[in-house]
Amino acid sequence: MDNIFKEHKDNLPPYTKADLEFSGVSVTELAVVGELETYFEDFEYSLINAVDDAEGIPDVEISTYVPRLNHKEFTFRIDVENGGAERLATVRIFAWPHKDNNGIEYTFDEGRWNAIELDKFWVSLKGGKTSIERKSTESSVTVPDVPSIHDLFAEAEAGGAGLAKFESATGLPNRFLLPKGNDRGLEFDLVVAVTDGDADSAVPNLHENTEYNHYGSHGVYPDKRPHGYPLDRKVPDERVFEDLPNFRHIQVKVFNHGEHIH
Repeated sequence: MDNIFKEHKDNLPPYTKADLEFSGVSVTELAVVGELETYFEDFEYSLINAVDDAEGIPDVEISTYVPRLNHKEFTFRIDVENGGAERLATVRIFAWPHKDNNGIEYTFDEGRWNAIELDKFWVSLKGGKTSIERKSTESSVTVPDVPSIHDLFAEAEAGGAGLAKFESATGLPNRFLLPKGNDRGLEFDLVVAVTDGDADSAVPNLHENTEYNHYGSHGVYPDKRPHGYPLDRKVPDERVFEDLPNFRHIQVKVFNHGEHIH
């Protein structure tokens, strides 16, 4: 299925510089605050609702521990220069492996099809410089851990007031935002594209409400652009991207030092 979809996308005309540029806006800095590091942790999973019991017999606490991947928190720092009046912008962050399994560097076109979307959000750019700090925990493409059965019971007794953050129905668990990496540091290409938020947005005030930005709500997808934009179409000449002032491309490393938290 992926190959069929890729063939369709590759038959579409590549984006031109005029399609991609955001007049007057440039990304002057892209950095990651904090090391990109993953680790394993033991997660206690309650099995209390998996065991049949009878009336009059008290519940017995039963649980198991499951090792799972997680990552340490980090922050994207993006500096954007806006040469005009205040305007709405869409910030799109992607990453792809720098090399394939044989150690051969991906071309830009090969890499962009292997890219993972790390975040997408809308922000209001004032005239001049805007410094954006976006925490990994704020990613719109991820969801928090599902609450335990005990937490669900407690919230139900309290009227369910604390369950709003679990309303997102799709998305990766936030702990899966980063790939595992390795001890030497697995190289990734990190890119950010800042595009015209007014032209992109299908619903108003997206910069004020970060919920459902990834997949939409009530039958409306908030982004007029296709999933993966601007990396969704073939790139015959990567200089089209590298020469864009509203596009920034750096290399980072994802580490895993074998840490296992019990």
